[in-house]
Amino acid sequence: MNRKNAGRVALAALPFLLALAADLILFAARRDRLPAQLASHFTGNGRVDDYAGRTSYVVVTTVLLVGVGALWTLMAAKGGFPGPALNRAIAGGYAVAGFLGYLMAVVLLANVDAAQDAQGRAQDVSFPMWHLAAALGTAALAFGLGLLLARLLPVHEQPSAHGHDGGGERIALAAGEVAGWARSAENRWLLPVAALACGGGVALLFTAGWIAAVPALLVGLVLVTFARPYVAVDRRGITVSGLLPWPRVHVPLDRIEAAVSRDIRPLAEYGGWGYRIRPGRTGVMIRSGEGIVARLADGRDFAVTVDDSETAAALLNTLVDQRRTER
Repeated sequence: MNRKNAGRVALAALPFLLALAADLILFAARRDRLPAQLASHFTGNGRVDDYAGRTSYVVVTTVLLVGVGALWTLMAAKGGFPGPALNRAIAGGYAVAGFLGYLMAVVLLANVDAAQDAQGRAQDVSFPMWHLAAALGTAALAFGLGLLLARLLPVHEQPSAHGHDGGGERIALAAGEVAGWARSAENRWLLPVAALACGGGVALLFTAGWIAAVPALLVGLVLVTFARPYVAVDRRGITVSGLLPWPRVHVPLDRIEAAVSRDIRPLAEYGGWGYRIRPGRTGVMIRSGEGIVARLADGRDFAVTVDDSETAAALLNTLVDQRRTER
């Protein structure tokens, strides 16, 4: 790890470590004044509907901030963000840490000196909803601080990975000959995750109601749809579709200037998997490995990870050449 990358990692991790330290110090200072069972969950009107022990509070706070912080730090370190986007990503971590740290601290303070019932549960504890607005305000201030600190780092420019010079491979086609290419892309983990999401949605439907179940079911449905997306290349351009007619992604041929096949690292280059939008590039990332990268007329890239991408890129270059000669 070079010095610049170490600086980004430290800066991205710092807000989560500070939020965790503040919450744990607050807990240690107020521990003797807390009930055995803290009011830990509140309804929309601020009333308590669940309790947790003191140890549970510490564990949940630690896992939440350490877990989210680790993911955010990994994203900042390996996401391949160019300069300004990296600054905003780091600042976003400060906002998330500020929001979560504030809420966990307020829940703790609301329980200080609370009366206890026979089971040791806190009594007469409430959570006014204005605390959510205060948490958002804290997040905004933390975002500004994170952005200011991020700008102190040396500017990080991601090396260009385009490699489009118009000289890629071609497929020989006779005059008037029509050709197309199609292949299914596959990620063996998506289908189990989709099944898990759908199963969780069904379970929530019977235990927590449809309000909680609908988001899980929608996520599961989208994952099922794109568990094995279908990638097609023809005179219309590139089309990526799932099991259902919608959603689908289509890039017309007249927007494509050239195409290459190369190894794609979704996390480093696109910040993750799925349909990704990044500065200067968009793509459908199903897995790591080979894929088609098409340079568009507006200077942006569109990429999709799929096997046999060399054939697809060569056909695209041939079709682009034909389009140019037909003008």
